[in-house]
Amino acid sequence: MEKRRLKKKVKILLIILISLAVVLIASSMSYVYLSSPIDKNSNAIIEVTIKSGMNRKEIANTLKERGVIRSKLIFTIVTKINNKKTLKAATYQFQKNMSLNEIVDILTNGSTYNPDIVKITFKEGKTIKDYALEIANYTDNTYEDVINTVSDINYLKELINNYWFLTDDILNDNLYFGLEGYLFPDTYEFINKKVDTKKIIETMLNRTEKELNEYKGTIETSGKSVHEILTMASIIELEGIKKDDRKMIAGVFNNRLAKNMNLGSDVTTYYALQIEMKTDLTSAQFATINPYNTRAANMGGKLPVGPICNPSSISIEASINPTDNNYLFFVADKNGKIYYGETENDHNKLVNEIKEAGNWIW
Repeated sequence: MEKRRLKKKVKILLIILISLAVVLIASSMSYVYLSSPIDKNSNAIIEVTIKSGMNRKEIANTLKERGVIRSKLIFTIVTKINNKKTLKAATYQFQKNMSLNEIVDILTNGSTYNPDIVKITFKEGKTIKDYALEIANYTDNTYEDVINTVSDINYLKELINNYWFLTDDILNDNLYFGLEGYLFPDTYEFINKKVDTKKIIETMLNRTEKELNEYKGTIETSGKSVHEILTMASIIELEGIKKDDRKMIAGVFNNRLAKNMNLGSDVTTYYALQIEMKTDLTSAQFATINPYNTRAANMGGKLPVGPICNPSSISIEASINPTDNNYLFFVADKNGKIYYGETENDHNKLVNEIKEAGNWIW
């Protein structure tokens, strides 16, 4: 009788243990599933705003409604077990392939994501007028706001005091814009559309300073001012496409300056006349007396009065470290290929060959 009772007890105990094991396995599998990513194969972004003052239950409801988590209960349990007392209010960008633990960690650490952020791309080889249009397009500033700011002499003087590479060169009355050539082309992020024009300008100048700091020692011993270096860089930015060509062109221009020759750069004439480079210019236009126009008769051995665009780091480097050569002439075909010549006869021959081949730029 006792043996029967003992067997019955053992049987009941085994059933209980098996049942517990089943429950534990099922619970474990359920937890693994409910804490797994919504879609492990998708990096699709779901934007969620957790407002200040939300409690744990409200956050769980928001996350579930937005399709970020599978279970409100599991989310609550995980945050309590891990002692996540503070889940920070912010706007978040979660991905569908994030696990529950990753989501909880992000909520604990907070987010730097700003849905109002503005990105503006300023392309190399473009002018301040082009940049003003971009700023007006992406922010609450108008084109006139930008032009007025960069034309403000008092503001320019203030900047000269704040940046080592800005000098009184940018105050020359003959300059169209004192900061032309000094605004480094890149993609920048700003907090929102209300960003101040001066904030944008100074952000770009900070980047220019970072670029020029790399060459500060070389510049100081070169005998050239930053203004001259950036002026040269702006010309070769528009004259050549490849890095090697830009360094060669810088060498050609140095050779011409050393011989007191005009640079004879067409791109300076376009800038001088404020005409887009879409059609050829006339002889009269090329001969226009203007401190930017290196085709003019009075520009022998002279750089333009200032930069004609905002150059890239490649062109700045080429201006600082040009390739020494014996050429005095170069010409580009419509495909951007550069041809070099030592004499005017060489140059004229190359021009004729390019035209005969149907590769003239116009």
